[in-house]
Amino acid sequence: MIALLLAVVLAATTPVGTLAKASPSKARATSTAAAARDTVTLGGGCFWCTEAVFDELAGVESVMSGYSGGSVARPSYEVVSTGMTGHAEVAQIVFDPRVISLHDLLEVFFTVHDPTTLNRQGNDIGTQYRSVIFWRNERQRAVATDVMRDVAARKVWDDRLVTQLERFRAFYPAEDYHQQYFARHGGEPYCQFIIAPKVAKFRAHWLSKLKMKS
Repeated sequence: MIALLLAVVLAATTPVGTLAKASPSKARATSTAAAARDTVTLGGGCFWCTEAVFDELAGVESVMSGYSGGSVARPSYEVVSTGMTGHAEVAQIVFDPRVISLHDLLEVFFTVHDPTTLNRQGNDIGTQYRSVIFWRNERQRAVATDVMRDVAARKVWDDRLVTQLERFRAFYPAEDYHQQYFARHGGEPYCQFIIAPKVAKFRAHWLSKLKMKS
């Protein structure tokens, strides 16, 4: 009983700082991991296609389909599809710049959609399908400008780039059934005839940047 009382007294009189010695280092580790992540929001036509491609890149931690660039808060797919909201279908990409840089992400972006067709990708027509980069800060804006200038100079595309650079204001996640659409519905006709060829071309061109298969 005496030993038990002594243990209780010692625990009660131990300084909090002593009990939480590991907390500062854990906090620093968490802060460092968070600082190592960056986010970019890209529109390149149907977000099912965009998500399917970027989800396979090494260094990309998450990709979410959604809407950005418009004036309507929390829009639905049906409303955005009217082309009257100003929103574009986008993929919001969280990535680790220690593994893949924003520059390289944008290089991929300019090879997996047609940045020369205004408000259109194939048979998908409307401002919601525009080619657009939503920049969050001046660094992102500068990188995007440099990549666009380089792509144009190298004549990657025969026609002039019409990709828009817009300041990021808000991102609204798309409905759940849109998320990971290609991964969950790869056998559907649209996935087979539209998305799958784009993904195959992407894999062949960017093989060295793909995630390792477990």
